[in-house]
Amino acid sequence: MSKVLSSGSTIGILGGGQLGQMLSMAAARLGFKTHIFEPSANPPASNVSSGFTQAEYDDYDKLKKFASSVDVVTYEFENIPTGALDIIEKECEIFPSREALKISQDRLLEKKFINKLGFKTASFCEVSSQEGLIFALENLGTPSILKTRRFGYDGKGQVKLGATSNPKEIWESLGEKELILEGFVDFSHEISVIGSRSKDGQISCFDPGENVHKDGILRTTTVPANLTTQQKTDAVLITAKILESLNYIGVIGVEFFVANSTLIINEFAPRVHNSGHWTQNGCTVDQFEQHIRAIAGWNLGNGERHCDVIMENLIGDQINKTNDLIADGSVSLHLYGKVDIKPGRKMGHFNRIIK
Repeated sequence: MSKVLSSGSTIGILGGGQLGQMLSMAAARLGFKTHIFEPSANPPASNVSSGFTQAEYDDYDKLKKFASSVDVVTYEFENIPTGALDIIEKECEIFPSREALKISQDRLLEKKFINKLGFKTASFCEVSSQEGLIFALENLGTPSILKTRRFGYDGKGQVKLGATSNPKEIWESLGEKELILEGFVDFSHEISVIGSRSKDGQISCFDPGENVHKDGILRTTTVPANLTTQQKTDAVLITAKILESLNYIGVIGVEFFVANSTLIINEFAPRVHNSGHWTQNGCTVDQFEQHIRAIAGWNLGNGERHCDVIMENLIGDQINKTNDLIADGSVSLHLYGKVDIKPGRKMGHFNRIIK
């Protein structure tokens, strides 16, 4: 049986970006230490963690040493090589489970898993050749979205296809790898639910947030979302069903399209999620603390929303708005400490209290 961690225990985190940073800060509030494993030098999480190992995920000696120095391992991103997980699992537990990670890493497996639970997704076809792409287009038509099955995020690894798209050029542009073609969903807006499940099966979900994306990157999340009472209930119940089906431990982010009053699942992420950042100022216990509580074997906290919030990401040179935001009394600023400003790079976010 999985153990309950006491304050002073060390939580290992794979990935040193802003999510790892905020997980480390939440862990410290509860008296835990954190140890970051990350290939890049000076990542945001290394500035707030107790330990930091800079190494590639195929450096098995360092992985083993890292895993043996911590009490449990979690992660801030999905694309972790299987070999690295094999090494870690011999030394300590990994939460969320490898099954959740395996499904979320592959868009085809993810769609099939969701459909098997009885929930709706976009229509889709597996594509593994140029001929397969032509066949898929004949079945799904256009507009449609062609995506890599693995390693896609923030709009990367996908392209929208129209009636004049050239299958040969598109197939070659995405690297001639395993793909999935998704039918176009005519939706009015997007929402997400951040849910959590503890080791003893307790489930708690935050209120759904309404998301706006631009160029494949989340720009804002507004809570409460524009949903009927029934839609809100359904979104939470669907999230809970996914958590139960995976025997999940930790926080998950489930994204939905709202199309003609119907909820269509886009994808889920087995980790804390950008669209859950509003919880840092809208709830007593935010998504990061909830995740730490869950993987440590603690009871989940109170995630009830106590105010309305708009979360906005600071992308690229939008970080230059910092001085104005500091002067705004309705804003809580969260900066990641990234030195290099690049287009499309998340530099921070802020939560604006609107009630």
